[in-house]
Amino acid sequence: QVQLVESGGGLVQPGGSLRLSCAASGSIFSINTMGWYRQAPGKQRELVATIMGAGRTNYADSVKGRFTISRDNAKNTVYLQMNSLKPEDTAVYYCNAVITTPRLQYLEVWGQGTLVTVSS
Repeated sequence: QVQLVESGGGLVQPGGSLRLSCAASGSIFSINTMGWYRQAPGKQRELVATIMGAGRTNYADSVKGRFTISRDNAKNTVYLQMNSLKPEDTAVYYCNAVITTPRLQYLEVWGQGTLVTVSS
């Protein structure tokens, strides 16, 4: 069994910064892609950013230049540094990981979500 535990959400003023963290634990052989998604009230879940094992990144156009995704493979942890936050960034942010289990099976895992609220 694999778990993703997120932390770092909260309330921030427009223009402010937050850093989200997500740590994977459990029966893991390796972690392939890790990423962050978000879901605003009344909207569908959308991709924010992903990072592959070798470090290649992908960002939604709406966050390019403001958000930075990174990972620490030794800690099985992915981070999302969010700068210049806007009210439209308000959402529940979900961590996602594609994991290879010790039985060499692919498993997609989601975190429980952490709320980010950008408001004055």
